[in-house]
Amino acid sequence: MMCRGDNNGDDDSIQDVVELPIDGTLDLHTFSPREVRELVPDYLEECRARGILNVRIIHGKGSGTLRRMVHAVLSRIPGVISYRLADELAGSWGATLVTLAPLEGPKPPAPGDTDGDHH
Repeated sequence: MMCRGDNNGDDDSIQDVVELPIDGTLDLHTFSPREVRELVPDYLEECRARGILNVRIIHGKGSGTLRRMVHAVLSRIPGVISYRLADELAGSWGATLVTLAPLEGPKPPAPGDTDGDHH
């Protein structure tokens, strides 16, 4: 997945393009808060496309602003079944665990329908 990384807050300069591994862990430390609204849904959609349905989003502990933003974004994504703060082993309240719905596969033919071959 390709995304634009923050270039030290200089809006007039060309932003760097960063390739993100789609491995079920998204670390937001290297992104600006304004990128989160677009990055999180895109990343989760790529995970779903690859069959990765359990994702950890690392937002850090800090003041909680980024965590609240991530949770607000997650609450608006239809493919998100649930999300919760991580346990102590997975980052505690500095990370959120997300459960995604699988992408729908091809629909089976309706009863009595053939494979499209009409004679």
